[in-house]
Parts: sequence; structure tokens; C-alpha cells
Amino acid sequence: MAVQALIFDNDGTLVDTMPAHFLAWQRTLACYRLTLPEERFYKLGGTPPRRIIEMLAQEQGVEVDVDAVARRKVEEFLAAVDTIRPVEPVVRIVREHRGRLPMAVASGTTRDVITRVHRQLGFAGWFDAIVTSEDTTRHKPEPDVFLEAARRLAVPAVACRVYEDSDLGIEAARRAGMQWVDVRQLYAHPADDHSRRAV
Repeated sequence: MAVQALIFDNDGTLVDTMPAHFLAWQRTLACYRLTLPEERFYKLGGTPPRRIIEMLAQEQGVEVDVDAVARRKVEEFLAAVDTIRPVEPVVRIVREHRGRLPMAVASGTTRDVITRVHRQLGFAGWFDAIVTSEDTTRHKPEPDVFLEAARRLAVPAVACRVYEDSDLGIEAARRAGMQWVDVRQLYAHPADDHSRRAV
């Protein structure tokens, strides 16, 4: 089926936020005697912060106020929001298709963080729908966030193409029955015109 809509992950796909997120995690978790190695952090891409905190606390035998830890992590991240930059090869795809195809963001991040980052980078109003961790009860690699984005765009799942930077996100797109593009391949050859090739 021809592509009728585009769905983008946010962190690591549209915006280069992952280093800032990792630093925020390190600063936050150190206050609660929790650890999150960098390799595992990247493997958990797309997992909502509350789920990560619950997982780490259980594994490491530390009792924490999950809401308090999550709030602090957001504060640490937003303190560095002015250092965040767009992922240009992906943003070119968005610019090329604005007004031509319906587009959505589907992310494990919270709405307030996405709103702040998009406002900072001038993305506000670019997308027809934004689906966040608050909008579904199951998260990547489950397909729910992508299926909800397709529902809000009123486009069949099989006619959607997902752009993702994580293995969990790609698995979620696969389970949703959607086409997908691993944007990590775009980083490797920035001189090429991948925006046209990928779409």
C-alpha cells in the first residue's frame, strides 16, 4: 500500500536529545543511589521514564518515590534544553512532506517535554498529532503508540511509515504492521540526500 502518513519518534529521531537525556539521568539517579549504564540507556530508547525508574529500583533494591525521581529527571533535562539540536536528515524529510502528507510524533517521552523541545526548535504546529507516554498504557516495543497515532491521523496502519532510532521502536512499528525506516542509517552518510531516498 502507498504511504499515506508519516510517523516520527522524537528523541534521537527528530531531535538529538539522547546525550542530554543521559546526562539528566546520571545527575538524577546519583541522588537516589541508582545507576543506569550508557549502553543500557540507549537500548531502553522509547521506554517511558517512570517505567525505567521502576525497573531500576526493583533491580537494584532501592525504594524511591517514582514521581519525585521522574520530576527531577525532567527538571535536569529541561535545564539543558537550549543545547538540543535537530537531527537534520530527518527534519528535511518533515519539511519536504509538510502539507503533503499527514504527520505525527509518537514517543515514549512526556507531552510537556516534547512541547518544550519543539517550541525551542521551532517545530510547534508542524505535526497533525502528537502521541506521548501519557496516551497509552502499553509502550514500545508494544505497537500502541503508533496505532494511536494512525488512529488520530485517520490513516490505516499499513499505510503509515515510521521513522525510528531504537530497536524497541522499530519492533513496535513492525508489530503495528507499519513500514519503518531506521534513521540511524541516515546519520552514517550525512552528505547523501537520504530524505528523498527514504521516502
